[in-house]
Amino acid sequence: MKIAGALLLSMLAAALTPMLDTRDAAPATPTQSREWPHEFRGRPLVRMPMNEDERRFLADFPGTVARFSDGERDIIMRWVDRPTRKLHPAEDCYRGWGYELSQSRIHDDADGTLWRCFTARRDGTAREVCEQLRDLEGTHFTDVSSWYWAATLRQTAGPWLVTTVSR
Repeated sequence: MKIAGALLLSMLAAALTPMLDTRDAAPATPTQSREWPHEFRGRPLVRMPMNEDERRFLADFPGTVARFSDGERDIIMRWVDRPTRKLHPAEDCYRGWGYELSQSRIHDDADGTLWRCFTARRDGTAREVCEQLRDLEGTHFTDVSSWYWAATLRQTAGPWLVTTVSR
């Protein structure tokens, strides 16, 4: 009985392994746009230099990263081409920078777009931070974990744009 169970488990593992292998995942084609948006919520974006904390945390990020301002908000955008465990939620960065975080919550925009938001506090200052991941088809995710598994199981195709907004 134990041998039959082990054999069944081995067959199941062999059948599922190709679904988890991302080495063969098709890279984004050159026709897929990876341009940075020129505006955010109707306001023009201005490219800004990364600060020291951002450069340190994003040093080994497997994608392209840029920082912007729309005059009211700081916006970090990251293009990701394939599923990766090196993509971390903004909460991890803010904790690493020494902020105390509120419990995250899901917020919906006027257009129904969902964002994961939290408040980050340090030295008497509070920042509202919201983040989402979106593919080129408009499918969006509010957390890195659900995006990772959807991307790994090829339920969404890259590249993906990760947008983190703070004010």
